[in-house]
Amino acid sequence: MSLSRVRWLVLTFAAMAILLVLARPFFLGLSFVVRAADLHGVARRAADLEAEPWTEREAAAASARSAIHGRLYEPARTVNRAVVLTSGLHPAGIDEPRLVGLARQLAASGVAVFTPDIAELSHFDITPAITDQIEDSALWLSSQATARRGHAVGLVGISFTGGLSVVAAGRESLRGHVAYVLSFGGHDDLPRVLRYLCTGVEPPHPREVRLDDGAPVVRPPHDYGVAVMLLGVADRLVPPAQAEPLRVAVRRYLWASHLDRVDKPRADAAFAELRELADRLPEPSSTLLRYVNNRDVVHLGTRLLPYIAAYGGAAALSPSKSRKPSVPVFLLHGTDDNVIPAVESEYLADDLRGHAPVRLLLSGLISHAEADRPVHTADVMTLAGFWADVLQR
Repeated sequence: MSLSRVRWLVLTFAAMAILLVLARPFFLGLSFVVRAADLHGVARRAADLEAEPWTEREAAAASARSAIHGRLYEPARTVNRAVVLTSGLHPAGIDEPRLVGLARQLAASGVAVFTPDIAELSHFDITPAITDQIEDSALWLSSQATARRGHAVGLVGISFTGGLSVVAAGRESLRGHVAYVLSFGGHDDLPRVLRYLCTGVEPPHPREVRLDDGAPVVRPPHDYGVAVMLLGVADRLVPPAQAEPLRVAVRRYLWASHLDRVDKPRADAAFAELRELADRLPEPSSTLLRYVNNRDVVHLGTRLLPYIAAYGGAAALSPSKSRKPSVPVFLLHGTDDNVIPAVESEYLADDLRGHAPVRLLLSGLISHAEADRPVHTADVMTLAGFWADVLQR
């Protein structure tokens, strides 16, 4: 074989090796997306080849403010990064099946995951205490042997905790302890989101120039949001003696809504009981619960609209009002989200630019913080590239 031929072969193999190294992160991201979306067939079998074994156990994050119970998912092999993964508002808390599935797939991708069990989230209480506990969880995890890369951890927040994770990452106590933030279906300004939930009128794009007659974009909001709002302002709408019974009934409704995804017969029975309860409650609780039962966002939203500022105005609840982080921020949002509109991530990206590196992806594969839409190859590839970038951090 001639010397030139040998050199050509060496250069060819070297180029192939470089391409494989460069492509490796993308294939890891694609493997994660296929598993997290629970796709099947040949793609899933190939993705499972990339999955690492993991373990999970209960853990407690001790802080100066409190001890936070949670669950720790750890890859069986060497861990070189760790994240705090915080659920959205959900009655099942850290046992919510989609949260557990995401944590397990992150662990299968080599990432240690701590899911803090924040009581306010499972009780649907939107308060600054949630942000404090995300901060405390990150401080604790960064001090553990699980954390690597300079004891900096990722913060991943789902739905309302996406924005709150961004707020936590900007706090002075976490300087040097956070590697990146991922907001999955999160918000920039909570009062603006609450206004949308009450009215169905989406905020305009942050850099939109209106050349038409200024007609607003209307997207019917999910009833879940106004039901959660009612919990927070019940004492402003009903006499003191009625407030707690009304809150109990609304929480029962939210639990029944969860059951509607996993156990239809139990959900139907729970909804029937709530309809009967609405007939027995005194006014105005009876009417308010009837609005909830009927998913009547129009009438309930009108009643709640005057209380937006009082309920969601705290700076610790909105990145728009808080100190900005300097670490990379990833923003992932479903294009048709009707709980937190996708434009909130666009506002958040605009607010963060100049303070932190930002990567924004609006995906048609996602509804509200879950990949449950029809699969299109181009969308999968784009989402894989996004997660490949995240998983390298």
